[in-house]
Amino acid sequence: MLAALMLPGCAPSSPAPAKSGPQMVRDRLAAADHAPYSAALDAVTLSGTRRLQHMTGRVNLNAPFTGRTKDETEQYTEDVVITRQKVYRRATGARGAWQEFPASAAKGGTPVDRLPQYVALILEHGGSVHRGSETVRVSGHLTPKEIASVDRTSGRNLRPATAIDADVWIDEKGRIVRVRQDIHFASEPDIRSTLTLTDFRSAVPVSAPSAK
Repeated sequence: MLAALMLPGCAPSSPAPAKSGPQMVRDRLAAADHAPYSAALDAVTLSGTRRLQHMTGRVNLNAPFTGRTKDETEQYTEDVVITRQKVYRRATGARGAWQEFPASAAKGGTPVDRLPQYVALILEHGGSVHRGSETVRVSGHLTPKEIASVDRTSGRNLRPATAIDADVWIDEKGRIVRVRQDIHFASEPDIRSTLTLTDFRSAVPVSAPSAK
């Protein structure tokens, strides 16, 4: 009898509908701090079990991509300084002049300075969302042309590929903490590149190195 006398406005409120996976990811990215910051970078490129390249160092994000890294391949180990205008490379332990390259040479096939836009691209092309305890993984299938719509240089570097299977991990603060790309080719072995970002701190100053 009492239930029949309850006013409509007093009825128990219904719980808010749960947000879809993609919307939850978009909200997390939108709530992230957009101030420049730096992160420790660890990037590995593999062909099967063969390591083609290993790069470590500290880079600035949410800003023009700059930083200092060490680049190791089967042929060489180099120190790298990335400024807004140029990339400087020199054999580790060497002295004297640095080789200079355009700033775009710092980019491979991963748009490191446009990672939130990269995640949005994956979602726009039907990417799936996998929830963990804190991090969220977004997975999708892209082409070099689609990646070029976010970052022209990365798309151009990936041009020989036929497709890219991408996975991106986002932490609870909306920061990208890992990117994995399985890069497929028509007649060459696949390549896997994995970028891991940790130890987030304030942005660090980076300037052109002196020849010493």
